[in-house]
Amino acid sequence: MNHLIRITPIRVIGADGEQVGVIETAEALRMANEAGLDLVEISPDVRPPVCKIMDYGKFKYEQSKQSKNKGAKASETKEVRLGRSAKIDEHDVQIRVNQARRFLVDGHKVVITQRFKGREMAHREIGIDRLKRIIEQLSDVGKPETQMPRWMGPSASVIIAPDKVKVEAFKRAEAKKKAQEEARLKAAEKNAKPGDPAPPPPPPPPPPRRVGVFLPGQPPRCPLGILRPRPGPARTSTLGPEAFAPVAPPGERSRGTLGT
Repeated sequence: MNHLIRITPIRVIGADGEQVGVIETAEALRMANEAGLDLVEISPDVRPPVCKIMDYGKFKYEQSKQSKNKGAKASETKEVRLGRSAKIDEHDVQIRVNQARRFLVDGHKVVITQRFKGREMAHREIGIDRLKRIIEQLSDVGKPETQMPRWMGPSASVIIAPDKVKVEAFKRAEAKKKAQEEARLKAAEKNAKPGDPAPPPPPPPPPPRRVGVFLPGQPPRCPLGILRPRPGPARTSTLGPEAFAPVAPPGERSRGTLGT
């Protein structure tokens, strides 16, 4: 570059890309100095070597920018399926919405797929309404590429692309919320006095009560509770001993009756 170029003559390319031709190195350096630029050797292996008049600092900056773009993570298309049929709980739908939001924040496109099974095809409006609600929930970080879902057999899907402006605003809001939470915790630690007692630990969970097991300090238990003593005074029988006398067989009673 510049005075480090020892070979003469050289083939020179102008700052605007025009061919200057083969000239002496000193003349090429003079032209570069007059333009306030640098003389950079770009093809040293050919004869005569090829040099270009350019801004060397700008050239290096563009090279570093291109290398960063090559190392950047490529955008992908992620698919989020809403179960195997239209019968899916709203809690499970919310889990998939949160997963799709994370994908959009990371810069990926998301395909939301709703499948229909059997007679559910007769009530397709249920799945279509669910897809519309999901698009509204993800409108803070993305935008749908098509307003109507695409059908492929018994499945309907929508593609949501990340909105860079909304994603940046979402990231700033999350960072602000996290900073406020950390500031609140630090303020609580700072306001705490050294002599203040530590908060009591939570009570331990009760021991498991299993049927048929004798626990220390507790009466024995059984499945039906028939062995557990009933509270109150003990019950006594009001029947006399004659109630428990043996009864004669039916034949003997009849013979005794006839004999009498």
